[in-house]
Amino acid sequence: MSIRQHLRAIAEHNVHTLQASPLAELSGALGDLGTLLPLMIAMALGGSIDLPATLVFSGLTNIFTGAYYGIPLPVQPMKAIAAVAISQNLSKQETMAAGLTMGIAVFLLSASGSLRWLNRVVPVPVVKGIQVGAGLALVISAGSSMIKPLGWVTPGYDNRLLAIAAFAFLVIAALIPRLPYALIVFTLGLVVAAATASTMGHDSSHAGLWHPSVVVPNGQAFRVGAIDAAIPQLPLTTLNSILAVTSLAATLFPSFPSTPSTTSIGFSVAIANLVGCWFGAMPICHGSGGLAGQYRFGARSGSSIIVLGLIKLSLGLFVGEAIVPLLQRFPKSLLGVMVLAAGVELAKVGQSVSDSEDLWAHADEAIEDERPVHESKRKLEQERKDRWMVMLVTVAGCLAFKTDAVGFLAGMVWYWGLKIPLWLEHLQHGRVRLGHDRRAGGETAILDNDLDALEER
Repeated sequence: MSIRQHLRAIAEHNVHTLQASPLAELSGALGDLGTLLPLMIAMALGGSIDLPATLVFSGLTNIFTGAYYGIPLPVQPMKAIAAVAISQNLSKQETMAAGLTMGIAVFLLSASGSLRWLNRVVPVPVVKGIQVGAGLALVISAGSSMIKPLGWVTPGYDNRLLAIAAFAFLVIAALIPRLPYALIVFTLGLVVAAATASTMGHDSSHAGLWHPSVVVPNGQAFRVGAIDAAIPQLPLTTLNSILAVTSLAATLFPSFPSTPSTTSIGFSVAIANLVGCWFGAMPICHGSGGLAGQYRFGARSGSSIIVLGLIKLSLGLFVGEAIVPLLQRFPKSLLGVMVLAAGVELAKVGQSVSDSEDLWAHADEAIEDERPVHESKRKLEQERKDRWMVMLVTVAGCLAFKTDAVGFLAGMVWYWGLKIPLWLEHLQHGRVRLGHDRRAGGETAILDNDLDALEER
């Protein structure tokens, strides 16, 4: 299929889905705001990014990914870079240097085929573990940093009682799938934020047409950005934003004809940062948590994030930093429940870790080798248990050390450790078989010698 035919097919899919369920697509477009808003606002207030440029370039990336992939592929902040930028108060040059370094690294991994190799060698339970760990991390973050610090009844516009009401509404929305939960809750949050921001006396002096300016990091900025921020981000982007998101896309959209490949996602991340970071835009990626959140709230096509991208682009071009006070006042109680729901949706993928198709390869091998049925069943059940254990060890590493890299290494070590008895069994089987072949060869040689002796007689 040519590029033109692909884009035409995706456009037809997007338009058809939007016409069939417009409210669900609009609601799904807001499913990732719980991750985007807190980090984007904090980085903008700290001077680490240019907010109008971030809205413009992340909006353009939304529009491109929606039009090219046809699924609600999210555009998220690079979380490790954002965390370092906020905690260490990185300058705009240092943050852009980190984003450019990541863009170059991911581009090289994609162009060299390393991402395809990683996709082949990383076991299914490790990938699932990264996804479950990211989901549970979102749940923990929602509870600890958004909802727990709130009072029960104070402040009046943002408290735990409002969070409980939002959660009760989430339960109702789960019983009524077509109810646009995120759209309703986000609209309510904007109304509350606008009301409280107006009473605080914020003005709109920063509103106006966006004037782009180029940010060129110097050598010192590249040293700080690459070492302090980009290096911790690389395993997170590779595992969660590329490998895990392609796996999740295939799981959520099994009948979709062209779910994105790891190489394609890698190039998308690389190009977005190699362009936007020269103008002060926030370093971005595609995350499995965002995809789960947008899917959870109704998004089923690229039209949802195209609409979100158009909104971001308009805000960046014409409103700019004037929107910061409004976003700052958005109730954390509502945002926290949205993040919690997205985390649970992402963690749900762990239930399919023992249902993957490659498990049946063991049954096929057993039939070919004519093993007893009870033995093949025993090995299949053991494989399921091993997969659960590898996934749980990966999740434990991610949560305990708060980094996907440790979870990945722990999961891989556990996975290969469980393979040692199988290797020893194959080695022993090979030795027995070799010994049998040698004995058979010796008996054949003796028989041949006896025949030769009879012929001589």
